[in-house]
Amino acid sequence: MAKSNIQALFLSLLMLSAAAALDVDVTKHGAKQNADISQALRDAWKEACAATTPSKVLIPQGTYQLSPVTMEGPCKAAIELQVKGTLKALTDPANVKDAGSWVSFNKIEHLTVSGGGTFDGQGAVAPSECEKDDYCKKRPINLSFNAITNSVVQDVTSLNSKQFHINVIGAKNFTFQRVTVTAPEESLNTDGIHVGRSSGVTITDSKIGTGDDCISIGDGTQQMEINKIDCGPGHGISVGSLGKYQNEQPVVGIRVRECNISNTSNGVRIKTWPASYPGTASDLHFEDIKMNNVSNPILLDQVYCPHNQCNAKVPSRVKLDRVSFKNIRGTSATAVAIKLACSGGVPCEGVELADISLTYTGPEGPIKSECTNIQPKTSGKMNPPPCIASAAPSGSAIPGRRRLSFNF
Repeated sequence: MAKSNIQALFLSLLMLSAAAALDVDVTKHGAKQNADISQALRDAWKEACAATTPSKVLIPQGTYQLSPVTMEGPCKAAIELQVKGTLKALTDPANVKDAGSWVSFNKIEHLTVSGGGTFDGQGAVAPSECEKDDYCKKRPINLSFNAITNSVVQDVTSLNSKQFHINVIGAKNFTFQRVTVTAPEESLNTDGIHVGRSSGVTITDSKIGTGDDCISIGDGTQQMEINKIDCGPGHGISVGSLGKYQNEQPVVGIRVRECNISNTSNGVRIKTWPASYPGTASDLHFEDIKMNNVSNPILLDQVYCPHNQCNAKVPSRVKLDRVSFKNIRGTSATAVAIKLACSGGVPCEGVELADISLTYTGPEGPIKSECTNIQPKTSGKMNPPPCIASAAPSGSAIPGRRRLSFNF
């Protein structure tokens, strides 16, 4: 979303808020501290959503329990959920299994979520528990936003989600700013903010540290801006994974700028599955990124195959086009600082590297680049040096692929 459009969105919401005629405090509907306030919140939301002038639902300071709840639209006017307190999810598995989402917002225009409060999913879980019974896939997402338009989430914290922290599907012109996401580094499948099938989403001026991707971008995402993010710990900022499912929609126009990434297992990453369904991702740009002790700082991975649960010998059918990595600097935790592994079936096009300045001082040898099925365009200072042609060691690459590498 262009800067002028973001300013126009905030001005519109500010004007609507100034005209607010109804404030609904959940305590007036029976909410009490240290008790489940889900029914009080539903009642307060229903009253505010029915108002014909802008309204606000207030959760005051204090600590409240909350079972899964949905804020349903459309509403008759702009609406704000102002959370000043701390909301705590229930922890009994019988109350959360297959819940899908803990707090959901559906089909709302001119929504604001604000207040400086915390959504505490109470979901820190040992990896062995998830692996034992596939429990992670059944645990609820902290905050789900479905079909939200011309809206803002600001000054809130998502803490210890049981699964994804924030999931955005079908949004249009939706901004997240000054959002904090926190979960243990070892927590599985706890993506900070996941966006799919949405357009005009902006994530800015936020701090995200979790056990999975800080931000993940799914199919159908278009014209997305990510800037001024502090990411880490986690798996970095990722486009994908793409190609796993049939009829995925194109990803177009993703810009990641002015971010700090620290102590993560990846930096900026594009990932598609081998043996995938057809798809496309284009106009993807990563610029002005600072890395601090990051493994795989620059990673284009079209053989993404976690746990080896796929046929890595069949090329990905996701076409990547117009991809750039520019002005990326800092320290790598791995000797391979740049890895570009493109598909041998639908080769990448328009991949550009410019002004890369990364260093590595570990025991794995000199810092280097590795490339497969791609000779990227390069310009400016390059450390590690760009890939040049070299023979692939036997058994190290898919047959028929061309592998390139450069050590320094």
